[in-house]
Amino acid sequence: MRDLLQEIWSTLRQNKLRTALTGFAVAWGVFMLIALLGAGNGLLNALMSNNGNFLTNSMAIYSGSMSKPYNGLKEGTNIYFDSKDVKTTAGPLFSQVIDQVSPMLMHSITMDYNGQQVSTTLCGVAPVHSDIEKIPMNKGRFIDKIDMDECRKVIIIDSKTASQLLDDDPDYAKIVGRNINVDKYAFKVVGIYEADESMYQNDAYAPYPTVHTIYSKNNYMYRMFFTFHGLETEKANKEFQKKYTRAINLNHNASPDDENTVYFWNRFTQNMQMNKAVSIVRTALWIIGLFTLLSGIVGVSNIMLITVKERTHEFGIRKAIGAKPGSILRLIIVESIVITAFFGYIGMLGGLIANQIMDATLGNNPIDLGIAQVNMFLNPTVGIGVAVKATVTLIIAGTIAGIFPARKAAKVRPIEALRAE
Repeated sequence: MRDLLQEIWSTLRQNKLRTALTGFAVAWGVFMLIALLGAGNGLLNALMSNNGNFLTNSMAIYSGSMSKPYNGLKEGTNIYFDSKDVKTTAGPLFSQVIDQVSPMLMHSITMDYNGQQVSTTLCGVAPVHSDIEKIPMNKGRFIDKIDMDECRKVIIIDSKTASQLLDDDPDYAKIVGRNINVDKYAFKVVGIYEADESMYQNDAYAPYPTVHTIYSKNNYMYRMFFTFHGLETEKANKEFQKKYTRAINLNHNASPDDENTVYFWNRFTQNMQMNKAVSIVRTALWIIGLFTLLSGIVGVSNIMLITVKERTHEFGIRKAIGAKPGSILRLIIVESIVITAFFGYIGMLGGLIANQIMDATLGNNPIDLGIAQVNMFLNPTVGIGVAVKATVTLIIAGTIAGIFPARKAAKVRPIEALRAE
């Protein structure tokens, strides 16, 4: 084997340009596959990250307006959710589908603590809201059932607001347990959640009954949230949404088939569609990458054919002095393996380095859109296992690509080979 490798090395040194061009094609194929997969993963990871800030089996519903006149009400009449809609949502009509409901009342407030004031929006919600919206608590707690039952004046604020109320004190956690003034009412801070730079980054939360009692004069609300189960297909979700809309329309004297009165943000169907899109994109990336890899494999095969043609005279001499066809076959195949393995390894390292550079320069750097900060590129890397598998696949394919030229060389007749120039 050592003599064989030395012979291959000598051959490659004598044909430096040809070897370099072949190696570049191989390395470029592996490099592009890994770099392309890494970049694609970065975009998809960012997309999934921005889409994952809520519970998948949940819906957010928003009130709309009538798209047609009905029972004396004009087209364009606004629909506002009220306590009747909350009872309908949590009632027996949808008990086999809906699990927990969180109505939301919103009111603009000014919070004051020792002269430090912050203006924000107070959201009256239920305890399940923190699970639905995946609110990241880092100090204290969120609203609980006792807060709801006793209509307690407790409040949850974000870390940025807590620091501002303490005159930019970095030890904002010490405000937990203290009372702050919310307009003209005293609320006790029971929890702090991590500000996430989204459009609702500094909303404050309080028990829904408390906010309803203090601020809601007309019992109106614009949105509700709820968790659900059993709706496993898009068809089942559409049928549920139609049924739910008819029930809400009945509460507001709107046409049963008017679908403009309620808007749904169905996180489950959105996640299904997102997963389909991600699967399609990943498949497309692999197809493009594999075709790029194929160009390197074709290059190896072509170079081996040229090598066989150039060395026909040499092979004839070998066979004339007793070399067996198997030794010539082995020589060509091993040369193909050496080229693809060596340059494939270089391409793999280059692709992994490119992914690390992308991660260091573009990864985890959110873009500020004004109302929100979103990740456009997150963890643009591929696992070392994928990189190794891609390289091994190339080596195997390179071996197969070298078999055909090798068989041609092994079949050369000595007399014909000796006549070749």
